[in-house]
Amino acid sequence: MPGDRFFDTNILIYAFAAADHRSARAEALMAEGGVIGVQVLNEFTSVVRRKLSWDWPQVDAALEVIAELMGPARPLTTDIHTHAVKLARGGALSFYDALVIAAAAEAGCRVLLTEDLQHRRRFGSVTVLNPFLEET
Repeated sequence: MPGDRFFDTNILIYAFAAADHRSARAEALMAEGGVIGVQVLNEFTSVVRRKLSWDWPQVDAALEVIAELMGPARPLTTDIHTHAVKLARGGALSFYDALVIAAAAEAGCRVLLTEDLQHRRRFGSVTVLNPFLEET
């Protein structure tokens, strides 16, 4: 199942966040493995630099851990972009959420782990799961 799960940025952020009640769960999920895309790495880097004020050595160290646990990130392609435009247009999604969903679908993942979208909502073959809810 780990190769069948695509991680959204917020799960990675929580895994590295200090003193967040979601950190232990996020760390455990990452340790089990899964799939990420370049868009997730881009967002992760932006958030930890801008909102958490990390310096570049902290960012580099976290990216190394992510690569170790998740393997190489899936590339962002024009096919993913095209799929994301369709999702955003038809699904009342932000474009960046649609990019993550499209990347999960392209990677063949059946599950998107995120706290940012409606739990159990389906987008084609991809089902959104919020791993911080008791029922998951």
